[in-house]
Amino acid sequence: MTTHAALLVLADGRFPAGGHAHSGGAEAAVKAGRITCAADLEDFCRGRLHTAGLVAGALAAAAALGLDPRELDAAADARTPSPALRLA
Repeated sequence: MTTHAALLVLADGRFPAGGHAHSGGAEAAVKAGRITCAADLEDFCRGRLHTAGLVAGALAAAAALGLDPRELDAAADARTPSPALRLA
């Protein structure tokens, strides 16, 4: 991995530092009773892949092609529903 790529991984908010990683809402779904077994968790993860994962993959591919990072950041913000997450 190049130094630049390694720094991007470390800067990623989803990097599992300090024993915590972003779950995409799995904890809240468990607490609400929507995930109660392994099959529910699998369905949840598949749903995340088809929604947030698809968007993240498209933005990563666009970045790899050299698109303007500021435009990609704005595109990511436009697809982030929570104001608190947009400011993170």
